[in-house]
Amino acid sequence: MPPPDSNSAQNAGVNPWLIAASVMLATFMEVLDTAIASVALPYIAGSLGATTDEATWVLTSYLVANAIILPASNWFALKFGRKRFLISCVIIFTISSFFCGAAPSLVFILIARIVQGAGGGALQPLSQAILLESFPPAKRGAAMAVFAFGVVVAPVLGPTLGGWLTDSYSWRYAFYINIPVGALAVFMISRFVHDPPYIKNAKVSPFDNLGFGLLAVWVGCLQVILDKGQEDDWFAATWIRWATFFLVVSLVWFIVHSWRNKTPLVNLRTLKNWNFAVGCLLIAVFGVCIYSMITVLPLFYQELLGYTAFTAGLVVGPRGIGSILGMPVIGWLGGKVDARYLLSFGFIVFGITSIIFANVDLSISPTTLLWPIIITGFALSFVFVPITTQAYGTLRNEQIGNASGIFNLVRNVGGSIGISVAQTLLTRRTDVHQTEMTNYVSTSQYWFQQRLESLTSYLGHHTNPANALAASQGQLYRQLGQQALLWAFVDVFRWTSILCFGCVALVWLFRKVKATKAPVGAH
Repeated sequence: MPPPDSNSAQNAGVNPWLIAASVMLATFMEVLDTAIASVALPYIAGSLGATTDEATWVLTSYLVANAIILPASNWFALKFGRKRFLISCVIIFTISSFFCGAAPSLVFILIARIVQGAGGGALQPLSQAILLESFPPAKRGAAMAVFAFGVVVAPVLGPTLGGWLTDSYSWRYAFYINIPVGALAVFMISRFVHDPPYIKNAKVSPFDNLGFGLLAVWVGCLQVILDKGQEDDWFAATWIRWATFFLVVSLVWFIVHSWRNKTPLVNLRTLKNWNFAVGCLLIAVFGVCIYSMITVLPLFYQELLGYTAFTAGLVVGPRGIGSILGMPVIGWLGGKVDARYLLSFGFIVFGITSIIFANVDLSISPTTLLWPIIITGFALSFVFVPITTQAYGTLRNEQIGNASGIFNLVRNVGGSIGISVAQTLLTRRTDVHQTEMTNYVSTSQYWFQQRLESLTSYLGHHTNPANALAASQGQLYRQLGQQALLWAFVDVFRWTSILCFGCVALVWLFRKVKATKAPVGAH
């Protein structure tokens, strides 16, 4: 293995920061598109004559195709060349974005989203692998800070940008915005990115058809179950029980096949590396925490406080400011401080801010949670970057491409689980709290009768007494439902904080990685 500065051989004299900017464009575009599309769903449903439930398949179809390609991206990169494959993926993603925006029907946009998800699935692992190999070990923390900008900040900015584009122009522009970004990414990648020698000289095994088929089945079943489970009451639905059966069988078969096969599509034997296995566990839990928080906080402002999608996006948008402020700090500290201390700090701060969110009530203003939201974004930088550098720190360069696919798949699965669990908790805990309150509140109690009479008297000035009584009872029931939903949000925030504090213990399972022993840029 050559000395650490040999990464210049693969960079071909190109400044590694130009490489970082090139691949970050592709990553930022892909992650941003997922968040933007989620905001535009009601408008897509109305425009294409579909129900809101049917429109959610716009997200699900993309996520399934995306997740299937993620771990398979390393084989395609070795077979066709990483640079060529990356450019092809960006082109596919960009063209399919145009067809998503121009879709005349729901079926058309679903097909376009499947193609778009397939094109976008490889962007994150390829970009991450290129970044890790383009920088010397001492600067890997700074490189991952740039990558984190795309992965962490894009989901935060997505709802704000998507809400503005949808309200000001049309939901179609949420997809059209990818076209200029994709064109610039293709230009920069073709100009500045080069394949390392081991990619050019790689001997590629035959395509693992069985492994790919099993991967498609279990990932597809998992995503559909998580997306539709709460709507159909989980295992009360027969189709979910069957889908779970196929999920378990295909997942176990996939693991056994990938572990025993000498040339699998996804080499799970990389998980024998202790730090990488711990990193996958932590990034999965991190995905649960951050994606549940990103989903729940805007819902709190919209469902309880009556904010529009755009206004809610503006309120939670400062998290992106916190992440941007944290990137240079973590980039500077990355090579100087033990990553385990940085990780512990990040998870502790994220947990504390989650506790602060758990103290919300219905009287807060748009700026009440401004600083906790900013600090949350700052803490995210101290989680994502050190996890990545620790997980990859003891891997060889030829392992990074395969490892990146597994790592990103695990993070996305964790995110899907986090969103599904958060939505389920909101629904179930709302019912629980409402039942608890009605058990303790009797309609014969003096204060209840006094409140009912006061409302009836007020509304009686605007309608007849019979209607006033019914309207007063409806208003009190609405307040009961609001309070029950508020406490359900509080439960989710507390659950997130407990997970974060639990992660602090897991952080210390990492073995310390010295910069001089981290994998170098090329062979």
